[in-house]
Amino acid sequence: MKPGKQEDITPEELLDKIIKGIQDKKGRDLITLKISEIENSICDYFVICHGTSNTHVDAIVEAIEARVKKELNEKPYSKEGMGNLTWVLMDYASIIIHVFQKEYREFYNLEDLWADAPMEQYQDII
Repeated sequence: MKPGKQEDITPEELLDKIIKGIQDKKGRDLITLKISEIENSICDYFVICHGTSNTHVDAIVEAIEARVKKELNEKPYSKEGMGNLTWVLMDYASIIIHVFQKEYREFYNLEDLWADAPMEQYQDII
């Protein structure tokens, strides 16, 4: 266990806070993929959403980090892509979050790449 990490937080508790953080900033086309259902999976869940601009992507990432820190006292193990804000990856070990700009999400199409995983879609908050 890394310093400051709490072993008693379930992936589902963490997932709930991540989803609420995304919804706080109106992340678009939010989905979760239950990667743990796939053999040799690298985590329990992928969370994928997109923003409408660099500023929106940044706001979504900050909202996720703030909510998870405040409510679970957790920080991501790593965060990549903050330099250009076209695709930000946040790694919480059991959950990996992908926050894209729409055109990059369409290009990489992770939903199809991981199509074997059970998917849950969430209604956009307008």
